[in-house]
Amino acid sequence: MHEMSIAMAVVGQVEEAAPGGASVAGRVELQIGELAGVVPDSLAFCFELACAGTVLEGAELVIRSVPARARCGACAGDWDVGMPPELCCPACGRATEVELLSGRELRILTVTWEDALDPDAPAAVSRRTPISEEA
Repeated sequence: MHEMSIAMAVVGQVEEAAPGGASVAGRVELQIGELAGVVPDSLAFCFELACAGTVLEGAELVIRSVPARARCGACAGDWDVGMPPELCCPACGRATEVELLSGRELRILTVTWEDALDPDAPAAVSRRTPISEEA
């Protein structure tokens, strides 16, 4: 299950980017494409586990799904790719000049902090105990 490694990477990046004085994240919004290979429910479960003992503990995870879309270079038609992906142009039947326009996204959109921030304060420090690779 790679959702745990994704959740841990999100937690790490949010902690690293925490503004000075921030100690409680209230909400993290992710954008995940239909073709990114991520199961949203599994990611939500893993996110909760990965947040334990960090500034994100108790944070709400919001996942914005991005549909997969493609464009045909031969006829300029575009379409929803769907799952499993249909990469042959429905208008002209060609598959040689297909460009995937969206659906592979996996990014942090926003993080909402619940506490007041002091721009002169040092960056938030992680309270997490590292997970042993032997576990």
